Amino acid sequence: MSKQPVDILIGPVVSEKSYMLMQKYNQYCFKVARDATKAEIKRAVEEYFGVHVKDVNVVNVKGKERRYRGIRPGRTSEWRKAIVTLPEGEKIEQLFGQL
Repeated sequence: MSKQPVDILIGPVVSEKSYMLMQKYNQYCFKVARDATKAEIKRAVEEYFGVHVKDVNVVNVKGKERRYRGIRPGRTSEWRKAIVTLPEGEKIEQLFGQL
């Protein structure tokens, strides 16, 4: 059974680094499903946003140790980040309103 783009792309990553990648290298960061492959991510971005994808890099982000109410130790969730490179001249419009 084929996954839908909505099942693969969870949302954009909003950070100073992701904005720098957008402006300088035409790369976009997404939070994606933990079991998504590079080929699935590429297909999902191309279908959902109607652009061509040049390259996909994937990073597994480890959870961090945190304290809950100052006493109980806890941990944030682990997640997967995809950095998608688009060819020159293409860009994703309205990135933060669509997902």
